[in-house]
Amino acid sequence: MNQKYKQKLLQTKCTNNSSTLIHPIIETHCHLDYFETEELESIMKQCLELGIEKLITISVDSSNLQRVIDYSNQYENIFGSQGIHPHKASEWNTDIKEIIIKNLTNNKKLVAVGEAGLDYHYNYSPRKEQINAFEQQLQIASDLNLPIVIHSRDAEDDTISILKNFSSQLKRKGVIHSFSSKKELADFTLNDGFYLGFNGIISFKSANELREIVKTTPIEQIILETDSPYLTPSPFRGTKNTPAFLPFIADIISEEKQIPIKSMLETIYKNTISLFKLPM
Repeated sequence: MNQKYKQKLLQTKCTNNSSTLIHPIIETHCHLDYFETEELESIMKQCLELGIEKLITISVDSSNLQRVIDYSNQYENIFGSQGIHPHKASEWNTDIKEIIIKNLTNNKKLVAVGEAGLDYHYNYSPRKEQINAFEQQLQIASDLNLPIVIHSRDAEDDTISILKNFSSQLKRKGVIHSFSSKKELADFTLNDGFYLGFNGIISFKSANELREIVKTTPIEQIILETDSPYLTPSPFRGTKNTPAFLPFIADIISEEKQIPIKSMLETIYKNTISLFKLPM
């Protein structure tokens, strides 16, 4: 983020000192290995300035499992996940499964399984392979007593059906990340004890239905994310998304739910610590 956008962020929207002066924020879903090394150093500095205390960087395929570990080992305040995205479900095999289990078992900086799930919008992997990879990663989360980070796009019925099968054994549940689905999926997953992760999509003009879901979602089941470098919020479209936009997202949620920003951030912070068992 260049200086112009940083100033715009701080001056035009976060006029109530929403994050930096009131309460720390945790970034629960970003892809830090998609940034160049110099960019990452700048991002980490911005996070410190804005009160973004911890970040969880997410793995999506076999090529970045180790990079996520490297970043989480390099930075004290970076944590990670291990999993295969539905776009890459065709990669799933016994070897990758064993690597993921070994990594999650041996590294306390890895706090979740995923990003796993279903994506029937693009269907980059056949649906049968997506379902297989999703179910096996749910089983890993259950066996290791870890939360799972779930991606679901245009696949609500199958997502609900699969989660019903794992509901009783998945003790830590997890988060439906980048939530932008219909109310039916929100209702089911919230009733089952999952969290919803909201990001810059809630700022889009076309996201009226999503903002209604934000209003009705219990604050005790909301966590914050950017999914950066994707999904830059309005009105910052045209610049690369980074975790530095979290204060802007927090402000929108505060406004939609009519909850004072300080108490909202305190609750969401506790939600995140509890879900991922992060150090205080």
